[in-house]
Amino acid sequence: MEQKSTVKRKSNKKGSMVQALAEAQKIAFAPFAFQAVAAMLDFGILKFLSEKSATKEDVMKHCGLSEYTVDTLFDASLCIGLVTLNEEGFYSLTKLADAFLYDEMTRVNFNFMKDVCYLGAAELKKSFEESRPAGLQKYFFDNAKTIYPMLTQMPPQMKKSWYEFDHHYSDDCFDEVLPLIFDASFKEEKPKNIFDLGGNTGKFEKACLDFDSDCVVTMFDLAPNIKAAEKNFDTKRCKFYPIDVLSEEKFPKIAGAVFMSQFLDCFSKEQILFILKKLCEAIDNSTKVFILEPFIDKQKFEGAAYALSHISLYFTCMANGKSKMYKEKDMKELVEKAGLKLDYIHENIGKYDYTLLECSKK
Repeated sequence: MEQKSTVKRKSNKKGSMVQALAEAQKIAFAPFAFQAVAAMLDFGILKFLSEKSATKEDVMKHCGLSEYTVDTLFDASLCIGLVTLNEEGFYSLTKLADAFLYDEMTRVNFNFMKDVCYLGAAELKKSFEESRPAGLQKYFFDNAKTIYPMLTQMPPQMKKSWYEFDHHYSDDCFDEVLPLIFDASFKEEKPKNIFDLGGNTGKFEKACLDFDSDCVVTMFDLAPNIKAAEKNFDTKRCKFYPIDVLSEEKFPKIAGAVFMSQFLDCFSKEQILFILKKLCEAIDNSTKVFILEPFIDKQKFEGAAYALSHISLYFTCMANGKSKMYKEKDMKELVEKAGLKLDYIHENIGKYDYTLLECSKK
C-alpha cells in the first residue's frame, strides 16, 4: 500500500502571510490581468455575456474564437473576478465586469492606461532617475521633452483616449464653476474678461460663451494646441494667446478672471511657483484667480484617491517627469509663496470632488 507523508507548514501570523502572498501575486501578474480584460472587451466576450449567461461553446461560436482562446481567457477571468461559472457550465458576468462595460470613469481610465500609458510605464524607474518622461520614447516621440506639444501629433486612438480622459473629469465641473467665477469676479461690472491657462481644445471657452453672452474669453496654451483649438471657434469673443508658460516671456496685462482647470498639476512645485509668480505680476488688484484641482486628500471615495495617486505615475513616465497630483496643503503653500492670497475654498465640485481655490493678489 502506498504510503504518504505530509509536512505541516508553520503558521505565520494566523494566515496573514497567506493573504499577503495572494495579493502579491495579483501585483506580479497585473500586466497580464490588465491585458486579459482588454482582450475580453475587444473580442466582445463581456458584451455578449452582458446579454445572457452562456457556455464556452456559445462564446466560441458567437465571437468566432478558438477553444484555446476562450478557455485561457476564462481561466484568467475567473481568477480576476470578471466572471462566475455555475455547475451547468454557464458563465456569467460579475459587478466588476459591469464596471468595465458601463462605468464611464472606469472605461475612460482603462482606455487611457491602455492607449496612452501602458508601454511607457515600463520606463517608470528611468523616468524617476532622469527626471524626464522616458516612456514617450515607446511611442516614437524620441525628442519630446513633454507630452503636451505632441498631443496634436498622437496616433488617432492614443489622441482619442488622452482627450477623453482629460475632458471626462474637469468638464463635469464647469456648470458649477462658472456661476462662482462670474459672481466673485464681475457681479454687475463690465466688461467680463476670462483668461484660461491651458485651454486644450477650448471646452471651457465654449462653456463660458454659452454661459454669458457678453463675456470675452482668452485661451493661453502652447502654439500647436492653439492652432488646433482655433478651428473650433468662429467668434471674436474668443481670443487666443500662444505661449509657453515656462518660458521667460511675460504674460500680457490681465484684468478680470483667470481660470486654471487641472492645469497646475502638469508642473513640478518649482514650475508652479514660477507660473504663479509670473501671473501675479500680470494681474491687477481686482483680478480673481481660480485654481480647479482634484486634490488627493480631498476625495470621498477610496477608488478616486487610488486613481489620482496612480495618475501621478503617468506624469512621471509620460507627461513631463516632474509633476504629480497634489494635496490641497501643497497648492495652498505655493499660492501664498507666489504673492497671492486665498480668499475662498469651494469644495466638492462635480462628481469627482474637485476643489476650486479662489485667490487674488496680496
